[in-house]
Amino acid sequence: MQKAKDRITVFEHEILRFDKGEKQITKDQYLALEKYCGEGVPYFNLIHNGVRFNEYVGVLQVGKTVIEVLPKADKLSIGVEVEDKWRKMLIDMLRVVGSFDIKSTSDSHLKIKPNTILDLYFELFIKEVEYLLHKGLVKQYRKKEGNVNALKGSIQFGKHIQKNLSHQERFYVRHSTYDIEHKLHLILYKTICVLNRINTNTDLHGRIGALLLHFPEMPELKITHSAFEKINLTRKTGQYKKAIEISKLILLQYHPDVSKGRNDVIALMFDMNLLWEKYIFVTLRKIKGSNTQVTAQTSKSFWQPKSGSRSKIRPDIKVVHGDKTYILDTKWKNLNGSNPTPDDLRQMYVYHEYYKAEKVALVYPGSETSHVKGRFIEPLSEDVSSKQCGVISIEAMETIKSWGIKIQEGFLEWMEEESE
Repeated sequence: MQKAKDRITVFEHEILRFDKGEKQITKDQYLALEKYCGEGVPYFNLIHNGVRFNEYVGVLQVGKTVIEVLPKADKLSIGVEVEDKWRKMLIDMLRVVGSFDIKSTSDSHLKIKPNTILDLYFELFIKEVEYLLHKGLVKQYRKKEGNVNALKGSIQFGKHIQKNLSHQERFYVRHSTYDIEHKLHLILYKTICVLNRINTNTDLHGRIGALLLHFPEMPELKITHSAFEKINLTRKTGQYKKAIEISKLILLQYHPDVSKGRNDVIALMFDMNLLWEKYIFVTLRKIKGSNTQVTAQTSKSFWQPKSGSRSKIRPDIKVVHGDKTYILDTKWKNLNGSNPTPDDLRQMYVYHEYYKAEKVALVYPGSETSHVKGRFIEPLSEDVSSKQCGVISIEAMETIKSWGIKIQEGFLEWMEEESE
């Protein structure tokens, strides 16, 4: 297991400094994060001698130190129990929205209890590659160029003359070969090597070493977004899908320390606003009832310039129940008794108007479950209008299942209540 000093757990919007505080990073780690931040990452902001985390949660690993950033939507005091609750809640939320499939291709359970999301992704990747090795690596055709002793393929005359002027028994050709040295395996091998460098969970060391031993050594491949965009999985290679998805997540977020070699940075971070929106959407879709339809990001044209394309509005969630439409917009923040911002309310007014909604609501996490009823004001008379806009806060429960039930109950209660 990881030593406590090798892991720092904070909550979103907390500060980590190298010069003071109960939880501290080293100056070298701060410099590595400073360099990483310079690449335009949104996960944290630099402050004097430290960093302030934003509404992104997950894991940042700097060298061998894991910085775990957890969500928090209640007023519970900080402590190990609170950290355990929100660590489990975050992993379960990611499961619910499908950010990773806890069932691997081999349909077997993960063997370790993950210390962080990073451990979970690492083991899921290891499990996938172990399964691929067991099934047998897939061969593919690829173009190969070089000297051979027997003529095959097409001879490359320019290079043949250049390289074989004194070796007339050789031919410089370009030909097709059928083997396991193709892009899928180059990517997987690169990921195994990165895991071997950055993994800090001792439960995984042996299995990573075994993969390096049994997986055929591959040439170096420069990893970019385009390397993954050009991958087309077929029926034959479909079993590689999960391993390649995790490889993409790891390799594109891995930033090696080329200067000192001690403070590589890898980040697996998730926008809590987006995660909360997806979680509410998936939870509401599970409400039973054939006359209820829940859709996400349903766009509608809003403005047309004299030339060019139209601008659109796009609420987070649209619910059609019978002949009535309801619009929800999710916000990951605790209002703590305050009103929503004027910008959020203006946005809801537009949704109410353009979607001809029965009513609209802003949905927040909270320390307690509450529903504040409200109406928009008529712009000319300043009388209270018939347009309803509610504020729904859902108390964070102990488990993701109980929280989901609470969200469904809160929404149905809001939707079905009579207008006042």
